[in-house]
Amino acid sequence: MVCLRTSLPPHDLLDALMAIERRFGRTRDDERWGPRTLDLDLLHVDGVVLDEPQLTLPHPRMGERAFVLLPLADLAPELELPGQGRVAELLRRVDAGGCEPVD
Repeated sequence: MVCLRTSLPPHDLLDALMAIERRFGRTRDDERWGPRTLDLDLLHVDGVVLDEPQLTLPHPRMGERAFVLLPLADLAPELELPGQGRVAELLRRVDAGGCEPVD
């Protein structure tokens, strides 16, 4: 997980992330949730709520995923995800059993 400041609007930031994926050999084929060389997701942008075909912010399932909530709770436990809840509270509701810290 990376937290950053940028002047890029959300769609431009998403384009930049997808360009990085391509540089690392990522191809977007028809297999959803299949193996990939690199997967960069734009999860949240402060103050931005979008529901568009190419980009939904905050990410609609981030509040259900321990692998997202665990590192996010280290960065911003009090962050309120619109329509989902506070990060610390969401983390208490998910099963984090399959997650392990990486050095």
